[in-house]
Amino acid sequence: MRTFEDVILEDDFICLRFKNDSDSVQVINQEMNNGVMQFHFVLKGKGVFLFNEGAYQMPVQEESALTLYNPQRSLPLHLEIAPNTWIVSIIISITRFHRLFSTEAEFIPFLNKDNIDRKHYAVNGISPAMSVVLYQIMNFNLHSSVKKLYYKAKVYELMSLLFNKPEDTDDESCPFKTDEEETMKIQQAKDILIKNMAEPPTLQELADEIGLNIKKLKQGFKQVYGDTVYGFLFDYKMEYARKLLDSGTYNVNEVGVKIGYSTASHFITAFKKKFGTTPKKYLMSLSGN
Repeated sequence: MRTFEDVILEDDFICLRFKNDSDSVQVINQEMNNGVMQFHFVLKGKGVFLFNEGAYQMPVQEESALTLYNPQRSLPLHLEIAPNTWIVSIIISITRFHRLFSTEAEFIPFLNKDNIDRKHYAVNGISPAMSVVLYQIMNFNLHSSVKKLYYKAKVYELMSLLFNKPEDTDDESCPFKTDEEETMKIQQAKDILIKNMAEPPTLQELADEIGLNIKKLKQGFKQVYGDTVYGFLFDYKMEYARKLLDSGTYNVNEVGVKIGYSTASHFITAFKKKFGTTPKKYLMSLSGN
């Protein structure tokens, strides 16, 4: 099954949802105006963006966010979506986008007055917090009368998470200035954390395994994923726990053990901290729906 939907939030502000649950590649073509920013979030699966009638290709992978901006020319959307892929895209004019950050524009390189006329391409990771918002956008199930308002609120939330800059990060540590090799090591660290989330390594063990010192590891995580190492891991574990509960296959105790909690009470406390409700009440809400 294929789903393609565009929701016009404002005249120059659009949210696009692509859901390809079929067994074949789906192709999306859409013209774009000049002077617009494109943000593409690959929640799961993968895709390929094609430019200049296919002469240049840019693959995108699961859990990545692609930013595109070229003030000199329009960038028509030509996207090949692989099977079992979900992508959320935000299209917004540079004028409106600049207004969103007018008082803080200096910390975003392509909004800086010296760079405003330069093209910008960047790939960043999707944090667990962003993943939660993206799933909410993809699985909208409220009344149609509040659809536009809901999407707009979620898009603003998504953008704030994408551009979140920790207060203790200096200007030279902007996400868009991260060294490519260092970014790959940070992504490797993320994979190690996820693989060993029930018994995660210490910061020193993680730093040693990826070949960075602890300072660069901590700084890099904030740059790429917008959170601390263990803050990221906590959010990921809670989101993973929620999916396990959604599956109906495991009880609360089993889910807690799977993500590394030795006692049910510790898991329940952590889950409530993240979602504002206990796992049991969450399960009851599922059965109620």
